[in-house]
Amino acid sequence: MDKKLFTPGPMGISMTTKQAMLRDIGSRDPEFIAIIKEIRQKLLELADVSNESYTCVPMQGSGTYTVEAVLSTTVPKKNGKVVILVNGAYGRRMAQICTALDIPAEVKNFSEESSISGTDVSEALAEVSHYTHVAVIHCETSTGVFNNIMQIGHAVKKANPDALYFVDAMSSFGAVPINMAECEIDFLVSSSNKCIEGSPGFAYALAKTDQLLASKGNARSLSLDLVAQYEGLENNGQFRFTPPTHSILAFRQALNELEQEGGVVGRADRYKGNNRHLRGGMRSLGFKELLEPQYAGYIVTTFLYPSDKAFCFTDFYNRLYAKGQVIYPGKLLEKNCFRLGNIGHLYLPDMEHLLKCIEAVCTDMGMKMNH
Repeated sequence: MDKKLFTPGPMGISMTTKQAMLRDIGSRDPEFIAIIKEIRQKLLELADVSNESYTCVPMQGSGTYTVEAVLSTTVPKKNGKVVILVNGAYGRRMAQICTALDIPAEVKNFSEESSISGTDVSEALAEVSHYTHVAVIHCETSTGVFNNIMQIGHAVKKANPDALYFVDAMSSFGAVPINMAECEIDFLVSSSNKCIEGSPGFAYALAKTDQLLASKGNARSLSLDLVAQYEGLENNGQFRFTPPTHSILAFRQALNELEQEGGVVGRADRYKGNNRHLRGGMRSLGFKELLEPQYAGYIVTTFLYPSDKAFCFTDFYNRLYAKGQVIYPGKLLEKNCFRLGNIGHLYLPDMEHLLKCIEAVCTDMGMKMNH
């Protein structure tokens, strides 16, 4: 039996989504081309925008590949500069991408234990003399914090109407309502796994079409050229290079199941319920959360290591793994912690079983439990 994945991703998917991959289809097959077109349209609808002004560009690879594709394609080779708003590991990853590509970037660091607000951004941008892009993570899964992307978007456009606003919504899109236009987002990236609960294998950029086309000629990579990928899709409906056919078939099924669950709102309700149950149960066992409630999202929760000397994370992890429960270590720079995700094909009984396993493991480790 598969282990349950209480991680920020990859995570478990439904059996029907897995079964959708049990067929072969050609990349030039008219049916497959129609599926790509359908997926591109549905993703725009999830972002509350139309194909009159926005487009969807799927790309092979993990979410980070498409984050890199956006940065490497849209930042001008001359006089381009990205301001990266960082309050966790995935913001730092954006900075690593810019360093690797020789893209000028200015990192503005904020506390990992709180959200970045519009006021924070206004003050930060006032200190930067020139920039063409501002980038931020929506759900920083190194902690679980949600950043206020609408406030940030308004602050960015007020400070510099010409700056492109780029949001990494990897772990939020599909389960957190986002209206790209209202948030003034120019480019948004997410992936096939995460909250839409498809199979890993590709990611996608949702973009203002005019801003994307204005980026032609900037690309620093052949395979990650977002404009070239868009032009190929518009010309013949196909990926330029071999597409992840099985993952795309699974993703169409996952989108159907998202719709059956009530769309973004319905999925958010399930994830919120999972999260409430998990937090409450962990508190009752004596575990403490890293974030104050006003900063925490409902995708993943970070818990501090207990002060009990009997606790050893490696032992804790391995014992849970042996019980079929997979969790994630922390990603903080300064505090020892671990993360529990509650997204993917998980329901309240899964949360309850995980809590029982955690209690049993802690007891077996000789920890003094709170009840």
